[in-house]
Amino acid sequence: MSVESTIARGAVHDAIEIIPTGAALGAQVQGVDLRSLDDRQFAALKRAWHQHQVLLVRGQTLSDQDLVAFSRRFGDLDLAPVQETGRRFVEGIPEIYIVSNVRVNGEPIGSLGAGEAVWHTDMSYLEVPPMASMLYAIEVPPVGGNTSFCSMYAIYDALPAETKRRIATLKIKHDGTYNSGGYVRQGVTPTDDPRTSPGAVHPLVCVHPDTGRQMLYLGRRRNAYLLGLELGESEALLDELWTYVERAEFSWEHIWRVGDLVMWDNRCTMHRRDPFDDSTRRIMHRTQIKGHARPA
Repeated sequence: MSVESTIARGAVHDAIEIIPTGAALGAQVQGVDLRSLDDRQFAALKRAWHQHQVLLVRGQTLSDQDLVAFSRRFGDLDLAPVQETGRRFVEGIPEIYIVSNVRVNGEPIGSLGAGEAVWHTDMSYLEVPPMASMLYAIEVPPVGGNTSFCSMYAIYDALPAETKRRIATLKIKHDGTYNSGGYVRQGVTPTDDPRTSPGAVHPLVCVHPDTGRQMLYLGRRRNAYLLGLELGESEALLDELWTYVERAEFSWEHIWRVGDLVMWDNRCTMHRRDPFDDSTRRIMHRTQIKGHARPA
């Protein structure tokens, strides 16, 4: 992989290198300490993020306070949901959400366990989903737990012209019954009828507010429904669109190391996670940047 650009000219330790993955999306950022980015470096990093959709920064040493402070440079943060136990994931830092299979005194310290997390966009079942997510690796298993990302720009661009015409004005209901691990969300009565399940309605084809590019906005497959279509027609069309998500040319897989920070644009990507051995430990801390309501 070649270095795409070097920015923040001057001392060598101030240089930021953006190295594309060579896949449909994703780039690694080198030469930065996320605790001490100056405004010029941050602006360069943000431009790279808009271009590549997902950024990886390795070798970071971040406290929860550091992670929150860096995340806030992109906008206001969502508060993490309260656990089933009624406690915050991290007392005193309500913005931190823990993704983990670890248990302490029989109680899980985080969510999603060790199973597979299917392709999804974070919290698209809300009227205003988060704009972006950041995930920081504290402990990783020796094998498994890899995270894959796919470009919803590239998938939309690859659709046949007739399909683009057919879906141009459709709206999709994003189900709020199940999370990406397949578990029923707290306080929700499960149903498998997508016409009556809870969830938010969004355009199927969206325009990114920062880049101006068109993208497909699928959210997640289970219980999704295209408004105005017969259920069978909706299912068939969604199945057709989802075949593109499974194609390797639209995705990039990340194999985690301790100290990795990965940030992704939640509006124009989807992601999934491989399962891993539950006898091994995986601890990730996540923040989310709040989204903005679409213009009426």
